[in-house]
Amino acid sequence: MEKHRAIPQGYMTVGEVAKKIGVTVRTLQYYDKEGVLSPSAESEGGRRLYTDKDLVTLHQIISLKSLGFSLDDIKRRLISLETPTEVENALAEQADNIRKKIEQLTASLTAIEQLKAEVLQMQTVNFKKYADIIVNLQMKNDSYYLIKRFDDDMLDHIRNQFDKKSGLNFMDRFKCLSDEIIQLQKESVPPESEKCQQVVREYWGLIMEFTNGDMSMLPKLMEVGNIDTAANAWEERQKIVNDYLEPALQVYFSKIGVNPFGEVER
Repeated sequence: MEKHRAIPQGYMTVGEVAKKIGVTVRTLQYYDKEGVLSPSAESEGGRRLYTDKDLVTLHQIISLKSLGFSLDDIKRRLISLETPTEVENALAEQADNIRKKIEQLTASLTAIEQLKAEVLQMQTVNFKKYADIIVNLQMKNDSYYLIKRFDDDMLDHIRNQFDKKSGLNFMDRFKCLSDEIIQLQKESVPPESEKCQQVVREYWGLIMEFTNGDMSMLPKLMEVGNIDTAANAWEERQKIVNDYLEPALQVYFSKIGVNPFGEVER
């Protein structure tokens, strides 16, 4: 009875508050330590005491936390949320944050589903290659289909040759050039035309940039690029590029008097 009388009327102990609100005592102690919610009083025996006003504040904290606000946000906002406009601004900002998280989670889920499909198609366990596919998926690089065609030596070359920024830049240029080639094919532009040969020069320049001038890599690139039956949109697109480029490259090499593929064979 003495212990009960030590608590003044209108005040509650940390245990009573925890039970009433449905949180743990440890949570309330943590909020106190972080300065988010400190008890309004202390009993003669040193017990931390809360009031009904503290309960309202605690309810605010729990509500804001359920909306994804961090404790730092809550600590900062509990003081300033005094007008409808302030509340609206805080909620609008948090809504934007949640949308960004949803987009990130959606992208992660999409990458997981795509990687799962790729893993089943590859029929081998290769975490090095999985990592490359994941990076490309995160960068929204549709050409990640290339990666599963590359062997480990080719992937090591790519890692050494490009970082993330230069790799993205290279793929952007490759895609733009491929778009030009597809347009030329649609317009039935002859392989020997100057317009086509200009694009072929740029395309061959990209190949030399990719290989860093190492002609021994050409057979591997030819093997990777050889698509008999397209299995996806990227391969369908690349097959169009390959079919149009083959005669155009022959014209180009004939004009400059070089046969790089023949040199590799010798």
